[in-house]
Amino acid sequence: MAQRDLDLYDSKPMRGLLAAEAQALAPELQRCAGTYALQVSAIARDLPASPMLDRWVHLHLDGSHCRGDLHTRLDEPLPFLDDAFGLVLLSHALEVAPDAQSLLCEAARVLAPGGMLALTGMHPASGWLPWLLWRGQGGMNLESPLRIGRWLRGAELNVERVQRVGPMWPSSAGVPHHGGPLGGGYLLIARKRRQAAAPIRLRPRAIAAAPVAGLAPGARRSAAA
Repeated sequence: MAQRDLDLYDSKPMRGLLAAEAQALAPELQRCAGTYALQVSAIARDLPASPMLDRWVHLHLDGSHCRGDLHTRLDEPLPFLDDAFGLVLLSHALEVAPDAQSLLCEAARVLAPGGMLALTGMHPASGWLPWLLWRGQGGMNLESPLRIGRWLRGAELNVERVQRVGPMWPSSAGVPHHGGPLGGGYLLIARKRRQAAAPIRLRPRAIAAAPVAGLAPGARRSAAA
């Protein structure tokens, strides 16, 4: 990743936005449980706290590669099995990914059925886009949550919540801001649809014929009767 990108995510306005996103995400993480969680981030930074998750795998995007706990290329599938993670967190990753939709599809592939996908990013309909242009970051990819939602539904995920967070425009104060409907960042929560359980075929069981009233089972009525 270029040095100017590192400077961007380490700037005071971005630190304030990241802190606001972390505050909005914290209650969701408290409800996540499982063995493995995956974070793919635009920058290398500490993993979010989640006491219910046993182990995190962290990858940060660096040009056409992912670095961190593993090194891999972004033009290749993520080196994980299908349905491997109970939680996948994409932290501003779509903004710098060479192919945002491909990365999103890979995140859906490695997410376990019923698992949670959380995305954070800068909202394109906010004052952050002019700020990026002013900083010479016009090549960044700011996807709208509406478009991301269409991609996710195509990948068999249901969008549960979209929340705007942080200030509408960058602030040099660099402090968290809860934001509102015009917040400059967003948090999107989606869940992978559970696979339908295969129906169990019941084997028919022979039912013995009801005995004739007054006769013991197995007895036959006299022909003279």
